[in-house]
Amino acid sequence: MQFQPEREQRNSNRGEKAGSFPIPPRIPVFPLPNLVFFPKTYLPLHIFEPRYRAMVADVAGRGQCIGMALLKDGWEANYAGNPEIFPVGCVGRLISIQQLPDGRSNILLQGLERYEVREEFYDKSYREATITLTPRKGGSHLDPATRRYLTETLEDYLRSREDSPAWQGIFRHDASDEILVNTLSSYLDCTPIEKQFLLEAEGLEQHARRLCDLIQFKIDERYGTKGLG
Repeated sequence: MQFQPEREQRNSNRGEKAGSFPIPPRIPVFPLPNLVFFPKTYLPLHIFEPRYRAMVADVAGRGQCIGMALLKDGWEANYAGNPEIFPVGCVGRLISIQQLPDGRSNILLQGLERYEVREEFYDKSYREATITLTPRKGGSHLDPATRRYLTETLEDYLRSREDSPAWQGIFRHDASDEILVNTLSSYLDCTPIEKQFLLEAEGLEQHARRLCDLIQFKIDERYGTKGLG
């Protein structure tokens, strides 16, 4: 695989924007079978396949954007080609490149915004796609009761984990709602399909509720669901 993780307006001529950074309407797509990227998070990647070395070189020279995408089941049979991907992903901005002597590189992406694939192109060694940005509906703030329920559920979950102290650097009470929800979604030990389910939530409220349900499921899985039997 290519990675070893360590970690609004429409304008037909200039693409779209996430915050103040312009996103081209056509971007390279980097599909992986076991990773879902979220806005407002950071993603380190180790690049070694020739096609993705070419992709990084091209991105560094123009656009600076890569669309991370999750491969659908069955990708193994056609990995060297263009196996099917989930159409909703996250655009990452290339913010650093560490070139290695043998042509490999370590890069760091900053998550900008969700996107949906409109059309895919295969005229290069790597896949490209025209995209539409899909910002979350309802804004970037949670209802205070939702945030309180999320933090309480997370605290219950952390009490059951031996690595709870390591999580304290991630779980900051002063983090914005959007950063909290997306960061927890990145670090929680869910399956890629579960994380894709989180990414595809229509709004931040729905995303937070889905996240709470997954955390509660993990608590119940560890201790057994109460009230049954």
